[in-house]
Amino acid sequence: MEHITHRNIRTVDDVLQLLDGLFAPEADRWTSGGADWWDGFYADRDKDVPFFVAKPDESLVSYLDRGLLPARGRALDLGCGPGRNAVRLAAAGFRVDAVDLSPTAVAWGEERARGAGVDVRFVRGDAFHTAEVAGPYDLVLDSGCFHHLPPHRRVSYLALLDRVLAPGGHFALTCFAAGGMGSELPDADLYDGAGLRGGLAYTPEELRWIFSDLEEVELRRMREQPPRSAHFGEAFLWTALFRRPEAGGCT
Repeated sequence: MEHITHRNIRTVDDVLQLLDGLFAPEADRWTSGGADWWDGFYADRDKDVPFFVAKPDESLVSYLDRGLLPARGRALDLGCGPGRNAVRLAAAGFRVDAVDLSPTAVAWGEERARGAGVDVRFVRGDAFHTAEVAGPYDLVLDSGCFHHLPPHRRVSYLALLDRVLAPGGHFALTCFAAGGMGSELPDADLYDGAGLRGGLAYTPEELRWIFSDLEEVELRRMREQPPRSAHFGEAFLWTALFRRPEAGGCT
């Protein structure tokens, strides 16, 4: 059958891609074509970017130290960047898959893993679509990816969690906090040309509603870390830990 080019909406993915187009060129930050944008971002390793440091999130270290996460298992690091959290998870005994759009970030992460003497499987690609991200994972970690997604891509995000997070598994999230950094415009206003403005900020109530099919373990402000700390921490971020129930999903 001949394709009718001006009638191109047939599936949910078609709708999502149409909505992605409303955010161009910001859409490069979450779609598979975004490697060039992120490669440029990661090209200068000496740039003054807080999360370029080779330090794990203070919240992740806290979860591990308090026994809130399993002692071992499979972990997925979404939007891993240069791998600072992936390396810490591997050192703790997890088998880690770390995914990022940017080949430059992935190469940097691989260097860090070799330097730390740990094994991390880095994947260059779009976590929503790559077949190399296959669960079940006992832990899914996202430090700074979720807040770069427009509202309609939360559908894709929740579908990913539903597909890869094991029953009883944990989901650890770090994202912009309302009242600190990021846009606080209502979702509907973002589709009227406002754009993401660098990322979206969330309230605790909004995060609890979005992830309401998961059980909350902890949700708090990230603790600011001094320069000499071995851990990363910025007070303009939320850090949250959720758990998927043993039975049922997070649809």
